[in-house]
Amino acid sequence: MKFPTPGQPVRGSKTGQPIMALFDLLGRSWAMGIIWHLSSGPSKFRALEEYCENISPTTLNTRIKELTQAGFIERSIDGYMLTDKGKELFKMLKPMGVWAKEWAKNF
Repeated sequence: MKFPTPGQPVRGSKTGQPIMALFDLLGRSWAMGIIWHLSSGPSKFRALEEYCENISPTTLNTRIKELTQAGFIERSIDGYMLTDKGKELFKMLKPMGVWAKEWAKNF
């Protein structure tokens, strides 16, 4: 599966609307989990692997590459960390997480 790019067809949008490209990327296995985990600070590959439970190293590596290409994470001496753009994204995702917990109570 190729990297979701605004302006190119993505899941849910033949025209690649930017919001749909973002949702395509974030909807991939463990993409949001990685962002959520890194919101607490830098993390090494092995720690991310443990956090993501049964993720294969290949899938984790692919997600890291995609999130790096999107500008949300970067590698540092301390491991992987959120970029300023990644921190900005997390600030928007966090309230959605709170909302989702309330929404889930209906089920």
